[in-house]
Amino acid sequence: MAYVQQTSSFESGFTDRLATSVKVFFERVGTHIETYRIYCQTLTELEAMSDRELADLNLSRYDIHRVACEAACAK
Repeated sequence: MAYVQQTSSFESGFTDRLATSVKVFFERVGTHIETYRIYCQTLTELEAMSDRELADLNLSRYDIHRVACEAACAK
C-alpha cells in the first residue's frame, strides 16, 4: 500500500519562512561574531602598544576602545 502525504500550502509556506528566518538569524550571528573578533584583535594590538607608539598614531589610551569599535564597524 502506498502512502501519500499531502502538505497544505500554509504548512509549506510556513516551513519556507521558518527556514529563511533561521538562515538569516545564523547569518547575523556570524556577522556579529566576526565584528566582535575584529574588535578584540584591534583592541589587543592597540593595548600592546606603548604610549609613544600610540602618540605617533595621534592616539591616546583613552581612544583605544573607540578606534577598535570603528575598525570593527568599518569592515
